Amino acid sequence: MKELRFWFDPISPYAYLAFERLPAALEGISHVVEYRPLLFAGLLKHWGQKGPAEIEPKRAWTFRHVDWTARQFGIPLQVPRAHPFNPLALLRLLIATEAEGAAPNRHACERVLHHAWRGGADAVDAERLAALAQSLALRRDPASDSVKQALRASTDEAVALGIFGVPTVEVGGRLFWGVEGLPMVAQYLRGDAGFDEAGWQEAGRARPGIQRTA
Repeated sequence: MKELRFWFDPISPYAYLAFERLPAALEGISHVVEYRPLLFAGLLKHWGQKGPAEIEPKRAWTFRHVDWTARQFGIPLQVPRAHPFNPLALLRLLIATEAEGAAPNRHACERVLHHAWRGGADAVDAERLAALAQSLALRRDPASDSVKQALRASTDEAVALGIFGVPTVEVGGRLFWGVEGLPMVAQYLRGDAGFDEAGWQEAGRARPGIQRTA
């Protein structure tokens, strides 16, 4: 059985779309998935990037593409009333659904992602968050130091692995980014010869060229 880790932040519409597509993309492949919440803003800070929603033309394109992608796959999606939003409350709720050291299950992840990306409401409205917390049957206090530390540790681990964006699927020591990376994951898991170690390393080899200094 293949073991995958699905790294995500509910702030990302692509994380939601990839989450919904994952079972179909891996149909027929014996696998188990560990769902790993992380703070996307932590990745952006580490790699010195802005988020797509922070660059206006890119924001507009992103949500046009998200709308199109959702329609292609038949996935219900309504953009939250305000975006970007602060996802910390949602991430901490996810981590609090399990005992210390355990990852949230798919059911909890689905509830949180649907909360954010279905209905078009405010993802961090206090009343909605309270209702979501009740529905999740939490095992820990989301505001506890252990939960906060677990989120920091998860984000730090992602950075150490070289993860730069969400969603990212980690399998066999390799990283596959984005919804468009899911077919690559499936081919890799089916043993496609194009993913041999030498070819994988060569395709990603750095080819130094002009570097921006400012």
